[in-house]
Amino acid sequence: MVSLNKKMKHISILVPDGGNNLSSIAGAYKILTRANTYFKENGGGDLYKIQLVGVKEEVEFHGGLFTAKPQVLVSSVLHTDLIIIPSLSHNYEEVLKYNASLISWIEEQYKNGAAVASICTGAFLLAASGLLNNKTCSTHWAFANKFRTMFPEIDLQEDKIITDENGIYTNGGAYSFLNLIIYLVEKYFDRRTAVFCAKVFQIEIDRHSQSSFIIFKGQKEHDDEVIRQAQEYIEQHLQEKISMESLSSRFSVGRRNFDRRFIKATGNTPVEYAQRVKVEAAKKSFETNRKTVSEVMYEVGYSDMKAFRDVFRKVTGMSPMEYRSRYNKDALTAAG
Repeated sequence: MVSLNKKMKHISILVPDGGNNLSSIAGAYKILTRANTYFKENGGGDLYKIQLVGVKEEVEFHGGLFTAKPQVLVSSVLHTDLIIIPSLSHNYEEVLKYNASLISWIEEQYKNGAAVASICTGAFLLAASGLLNNKTCSTHWAFANKFRTMFPEIDLQEDKIITDENGIYTNGGAYSFLNLIIYLVEKYFDRRTAVFCAKVFQIEIDRHSQSSFIIFKGQKEHDDEVIRQAQEYIEQHLQEKISMESLSSRFSVGRRNFDRRFIKATGNTPVEYAQRVKVEAAKKSFETNRKTVSEVMYEVGYSDMKAFRDVFRKVTGMSPMEYRSRYNKDALTAAG
């Protein structure tokens, strides 16, 4: 059994069974052990025992190309202070079935005072514990619709890189987990150690949004055929300023009921959906040609520059010019 004195605290980096992402396990372990060393070298003591904790003695990744050997089995860890759940493979129902005992252990440890952090799609495993119910959460934007379908009682905020609520941390997608780990280093060590690790591993510190990375594909994984048709109408009439009153009338649905059904099906109001469709089209235009902001604005159905800029910033977290400069080298060269 893992038995730790009160001075030495414990961090558990989980290695679930049934498919997960090796990079988030290795990356978390590497950064946290480096933080521990730096903290000790600068007079802070050896603060944490950091271990890979699994349900099996060996777990395969990528069809057996890689393997991980957890240092300890979860059944042996009586107490831990911080649990890190890595990102998972995309067969979530199967992964949750394989890790039922691990999910129960996470719930028990949280009730006994442990904090829990999920990386990317690790939020599915955390959500299955019930600990995220009625709380905010983030995950990879590409799997947001699936997450909302499986866990409707959770407030998913897919634009966030990091959420932090009552000792539960979640983060957005893919390698944005590095931002979460740096955030946890500051939380569990100190700011100086976090800055050091950010510099050593060359991670942008204090990044809070993944909005600019989101590719909006529409939210059509639902069973409301009327709302699906309304979505398609919005997408096909991109350059028009659509009245939501007339749109609901087109489908013979009262406005209030139309809004309610639209939110239930997509997670957005009809107005928000139309904005996201227009902004996604504008993003693609900025990425692929040298058109001016005004030209793109008119293409996607806006005539007011301030309104367009405000909506674009709301959706992406940056101005149209900033977005174009970041994602279109040709446009940047032309501007120079």
